[in-house]
Amino acid sequence: MKFKPGLKPQAAFPSALRGLTAAVGLALAVVATAPQGASAQGVVVLVNGDPITNFDIEQRSKLLQVSTQKTPPRQEVVEELINEKVKIQLLKRYTIPDIDKDVDNAYANMARRMRQSPKEFGEQLSKTGIMPETLKSRMKADIVWTQIIRGRYQASFQFSDRDIQSKIDAKHPPGTAPTTVSYDYTLRPILFVVPRGSPPAAFEARAKEAEALRAQFQSCEEGIALARNVRFVAVRAPVTKNSAELPAALRDILTRTEVGRLTPPETTQQGVEVYAVCGRKQGENALEKKEARDQLYNEAFESRAKAFLKELRSQAMIEYKQ
Repeated sequence: MKFKPGLKPQAAFPSALRGLTAAVGLALAVVATAPQGASAQGVVVLVNGDPITNFDIEQRSKLLQVSTQKTPPRQEVVEELINEKVKIQLLKRYTIPDIDKDVDNAYANMARRMRQSPKEFGEQLSKTGIMPETLKSRMKADIVWTQIIRGRYQASFQFSDRDIQSKIDAKHPPGTAPTTVSYDYTLRPILFVVPRGSPPAAFEARAKEAEALRAQFQSCEEGIALARNVRFVAVRAPVTKNSAELPAALRDILTRTEVGRLTPPETTQQGVEVYAVCGRKQGENALEKKEARDQLYNEAFESRAKAFLKELRSQAMIEYKQ
């Protein structure tokens, strides 16, 4: 069975990873760099034949510690790694195209949000004793899991207008003023094309070009002309989007971006993309419905995911060696 991610660039990685970005960024700024001793490689658990070692547990413990500022119990770390193995092993049953590319893009975007290149971000992780592969493994498990749950239980994520209105009514009585406001944005997507199969350095170079254009971009009328003069840049037709239709991460970015300016660059499979914000006006309030739908979706997702993980673990051969 195949699942195609089909996510917009800003929604390419799950909310858990978006929250992890800020936490890791803060922690990396304050964790002291200390020499890291050698770790025992003994196998602690086998999950369907795949080993979890003492080193894996130590690495994940450090990642959790810098992201939560708390030292997790060892058994809690072991259980998380078991769940991760079970999730990634689903790739033997399901095909998710370009999964490794999605992981690399999510990693690059996390680095960019911290104003670093992927290489610089990896070096900073290493200084805290965390291998970049440790973070990428967690990213991969989350992306795989999200895509498979969405594909396997697609029908469970369809909600009627009555379902949505009931969720809204539960928050406040009918007829009261909405608590949120939505906007209609006129956007011009601008793609800095990177040929398929290019190394990370090519994406980094194009991201620098995007940042250079962003610094010069003062209005859509003049800025679009500048963009068209840049080599291998595709300026797409204007699109109008209500903020309720956008992923939360992109919605937040657009809120902070002035009209006539560019959003920060994001890495996609096609290259590096920015959006020119060419118009913004208050629209019909669809955001509250969007928030209610998202809440229903999250509740359904968590319920299905919890049940499916329990089923997978009951079928898995989990052997504790230590």
